[in-house]
Amino acid sequence: MRRLTIGKLRGLQQIADDRGVFAMCAMDHRGSLQRMINPDDPGSVGYETLAAYKEELCRALAPVSSAVLLDPAYGAARAIASGALPRDVGLLVSLEATGYSGESGARLTRLLPGWNAAKTRRMGASAAKLLLYYHPGLPDVAARQRELVQQIVEDCAQADILCLVEPVAYPISDEDRDPRTFARRKPDVVLQTARELTALGIDVLKAEFPADLRFEQDEGRLLGYCQALDEASQAPWVLLSAGVNYEDFARQVEIACRSGASGFLAGRAVWQEGMSLADGSARRRWLETVAADRMRHLRDIAAEYGRPWWKKWGDAPTELVQVGEDWYATY
Repeated sequence: MRRLTIGKLRGLQQIADDRGVFAMCAMDHRGSLQRMINPDDPGSVGYETLAAYKEELCRALAPVSSAVLLDPAYGAARAIASGALPRDVGLLVSLEATGYSGESGARLTRLLPGWNAAKTRRMGASAAKLLLYYHPGLPDVAARQRELVQQIVEDCAQADILCLVEPVAYPISDEDRDPRTFARRKPDVVLQTARELTALGIDVLKAEFPADLRFEQDEGRLLGYCQALDEASQAPWVLLSAGVNYEDFARQVEIACRSGASGFLAGRAVWQEGMSLADGSARRRWLETVAADRMRHLRDIAAEYGRPWWKKWGDAPTELVQVGEDWYATY
């Protein structure tokens, strides 16, 4: 049975709903959001515009989410300072810089300069999030990525803040670049990734759906893939949306939650169409209606089928933390 520190338990309470299920919205996009706002010239989308769009997202969707994920460069502090983030909604903050480094095929995560887990805790966030491209089929690159995850796990432990890791698979060969071929290999990649990364002591896994609905529709096989993912993960896991359309993501959330997932952390599937609306009033109205209704629907699915996060480690959260007399002296 895993033991939790008091800070991590508090973080889990803050980002989950009363049942222990996560209904979270991701808004930490940077380069991809610039491309949505201005596909012809993403680089022209400056700080003020990007920050304002994120504030609109937060105002519309945080009230119907158990937590939101924001980046430190454009979103997190401004959401707090402006009051866009309600006081009873959890906050996750990303640690990575946008993009990646490395030679062809070696997508290595770079941390955002000047930012870390300690600062994330200091600003009042509930969790730190690390995105990394990961493929077990590249042993040397995967080992370097695991070293970074291990460092972040240790940094988060020192700050007593939750560590959420988001691995994303990618093609590593010319053959893999064929979507059908990559889809066939994806279940094994996602499952092995979960085994390798959750063994490092992360607190929550933000996982990809382990199949591609364009090429696999059989409900039994999809449930089997997600059940295998649940068995592979040593940590509670939530489903990421990866930019799929909303209808497909809603189906994925139900299948994943029926298979052991503890909810979702959705981004573009919920709000991406609204970002192309140049008229501010129309954009905000769309976010407050269509996007908010999508979050409510996803939240209802997760509430019905999702497994409380503590069930991964025990029968009740009270079993996972020990607080006795004078606990504070050694904290």
